[in-house]
Amino acid sequence: MISNNDRSSEFMATNDETKMSLVEKIKQSLPWSPVEIRNAESIPKGDMPGDKVQIGEEHIRKSGIIFPKLIELLLPVLESNPHERAVVVVCGGSGVGKSETASLLSYYLNQMGLGCYTLSGDNYPHRLPKYNDAERFRIFRKSGIDGLIANGQYIEERKEILKSIQLDDQDSNPVNVERYPWLAVYQQAGRNGLKNYLGTNNEIDFKELTGIISQFKNGASEICLKRMGREETELWYDAVDFTGKNILVIEWTHGNNDNLLGVDIPILLNSTPQETLEHRKARNRDGGTDSPFITTVLELEQQLLVSQASKAKLILTKGGELISYNEFLKLMTKEDN
Repeated sequence: MISNNDRSSEFMATNDETKMSLVEKIKQSLPWSPVEIRNAESIPKGDMPGDKVQIGEEHIRKSGIIFPKLIELLLPVLESNPHERAVVVVCGGSGVGKSETASLLSYYLNQMGLGCYTLSGDNYPHRLPKYNDAERFRIFRKSGIDGLIANGQYIEERKEILKSIQLDDQDSNPVNVERYPWLAVYQQAGRNGLKNYLGTNNEIDFKELTGIISQFKNGASEICLKRMGREETELWYDAVDFTGKNILVIEWTHGNNDNLLGVDIPILLNSTPQETLEHRKARNRDGGTDSPFITTVLELEQQLLVSQASKAKLILTKGGELISYNEFLKLMTKEDN
């Protein structure tokens, strides 16, 4: 690979010597050549406390496919913003490689002379992870029982059966429907309840994150950003200096959500729920477990991602191919079959 260090130095020198617009300077630095990554560990990562981000060759390969197209999309956005700023989102299923890809895109942008900051949307749920997980369980189970009652199927003898399989975290497992046919009603009602929570304003503070995007695009030099770990004492804010920052890159499952406003370029990394689960296990997310409930959540999140995919400016397949939205729909239909 050809290093862009010399090109980046020339680019910065040009910044000091001329009055050219940012877009004109970017055009002078094209065509882009991949930057040689000698030490992936040294690349700055996102701002989620405790997140494990491990950049590998596959992430580098896919980011190299995305980046030239991203630059094409960025030029008109930067030109139209009075502060020469743009917001990019990298979204997709949990564990699909959003953090790694976003970190690499930010690194390449910085190497090109564009100031960039990587923000994790996982800092913006209303609840800490353990409490959010508990709320998801509560909603699923309460909705499931409500469904049984509404259908006249919540009878005395089923209470202890339901309690027993709940204790084993098996009440969302479709395999158990064969033994307990009435559980199909419970599970469907539970899933419907979760749909009204996952990726909605009930779960996530979209208003706060939309406000951050607005501040950034309106030229704020300093923005207070939320940090959320996994314990009660791991919740705080940092005042972040955005002087000289042109691009805000947000990595987040829900980055293409209808409730998040102000995003200029959403990038969707596609994967099936099973592929997502394998990624999570490899990264030891939630202890690397593959419980039926986690599988249910991933499936519902995937449905939400698919329903909002038409807004994505770039869609990358698991194999690393950029595809159109129509090609994406065909791929999803094939996977469903």
